[in-house]
Amino acid sequence: MYEVLLVDDEALARNDVKSMLSWEEHGFVICGEAQNGEMALAMMEQHLPHIAIIDVSMPIMDGVELCRRIKKRFAKVKMIMLSSFDDYDYVRTCLMNGAMDYLLKHRLNGEALVSLLNKAVQELQSEEREHEARNAQTRMMESLSPVMLREHVANVAREGHETGDALQEFVRQSGVYADAVTYGTAVVQIVPFLLVTERLTDVQKNDLVHKATEVMQLAVGDVQKRTVGYVGEGRFIVLFSFAERSEHAVMTQMKQAMSALSHTLEKFLNLRSIFTVGSLCGSLRQVAVSYRTADQEMNAMYAQGLQAPMLRETLFHEESKQLRLYVEQLDLDKIVQLLTLMFAEVRTLPAYAIKVQMMVSELLHLMEMTLKRQFAHISPEDHSLIPSRNEIARLHTVPELGEWMIAYYTRVTEVIKKQQAGGPYSRHIAKAVQYITDHYAANISLDSVASALNLNPSYLSRLFKEETGMTFTEYLNRLRIQKSCLHMEAGALALKQISSEVGFVSYTYFFKVFKTITGTTPQAYIDLLKQSKL
Repeated sequence: MYEVLLVDDEALARNDVKSMLSWEEHGFVICGEAQNGEMALAMMEQHLPHIAIIDVSMPIMDGVELCRRIKKRFAKVKMIMLSSFDDYDYVRTCLMNGAMDYLLKHRLNGEALVSLLNKAVQELQSEEREHEARNAQTRMMESLSPVMLREHVANVAREGHETGDALQEFVRQSGVYADAVTYGTAVVQIVPFLLVTERLTDVQKNDLVHKATEVMQLAVGDVQKRTVGYVGEGRFIVLFSFAERSEHAVMTQMKQAMSALSHTLEKFLNLRSIFTVGSLCGSLRQVAVSYRTADQEMNAMYAQGLQAPMLRETLFHEESKQLRLYVEQLDLDKIVQLLTLMFAEVRTLPAYAIKVQMMVSELLHLMEMTLKRQFAHISPEDHSLIPSRNEIARLHTVPELGEWMIAYYTRVTEVIKKQQAGGPYSRHIAKAVQYITDHYAANISLDSVASALNLNPSYLSRLFKEETGMTFTEYLNRLRIQKSCLHMEAGALALKQISSEVGFVSYTYFFKVFKTITGTTPQAYIDLLKQSKL
């Protein structure tokens, strides 16, 4: 409903206006009545109407003065002026003061009044659309400006000198880097990027890059003075601008900022990084040259030990074949000996060297393939006895990587041995686990399993919790959710069919359990699977 305020010193005239139409049927309501301009302003202070119908001739404050004050203080209010006199000066003054129309009282009728009110509504709606459009454009510019700036800066790193002009034009239009007379760049490389991201989906990788960009930006400061852009493959550019020319002072500030950046990245995201600083320049057109010097130095650092062009295929080829054999044989002594030898051969390289990173990647890949064969429905991260590969991000040296990898292989080998020997459980719990695995899709319970095994339910419940670390229901639900994930990956059944297929009687309960265990909803999990296949 659009609210209308009537302003007229004559009660009879106000009643005439009110009686001319069924207001609510046309989308309007009378929100108040005032006898003069001062009263109308006081009422507007308390509650602002959409439209005011104002008599020109009133005591204390007439309609002309009221019109002027409304325009000044309440510009959104639409004003319709009424008068008993056909005076052009009144008309002109009112229209100049913002009134949308002027009508003689003796010509006013229901049809004319509705027409004027609808005209006011059209103007209100038009102004509201324009206001929303301006706000949307402002919000878009506010949100896109840092994104566009980062992309321009990143393009300079990716494409070189020819993009410097585009960056300079964007800077001129947006007003960033104000008062800058000196520019410099730095290159940041996330050291374990290959290892951390090689098994992530594109969505997960983009999320990691976004988080890293935000953390780095937080560390270096104002994006309009120091801008972080993502170049690719774990490499970033940081463009610095300074309002001073002292090379020593500028270089000192850049190195301090980059040290803080590396510390912050490791503290908040557990990601180690290395950085190099490029040459200084006095123009945005020269930024590409500054980046190139830093990038060349970074490549020299990061590629230490890299000689063979097909490194992934040729890296320790014979050792890898031998290691696979030892893993299949579960010969832990020989596994440790061979891993020790392999890491000894790269001990002189930094942990961030590509050769080291790719060797570690291959070793992880080899063991993960073994795990998939041994635990078909359990991913490495789901097994509580197997250390997470994310721990690698905290390791600083090749010896530390070697020790971690030996511990990783040792732990996994021990888990496989237990699994092949019948599992780590007692006879009763091993049978219970096998029964759950065979009958998870049926309507089973602790009592039914205990009955099948000729055990007391309370005794089975206590023993099950002690050995598995989970209650019977928790274990059963986890297995059912794992099976539901396999069905989702196959894509042959609808969600409600899947919930029934894996043993859930209620889809609502399936939804709740799935979200509790996985941290996401079933549909979101399916959407993520689809995105990873694009």
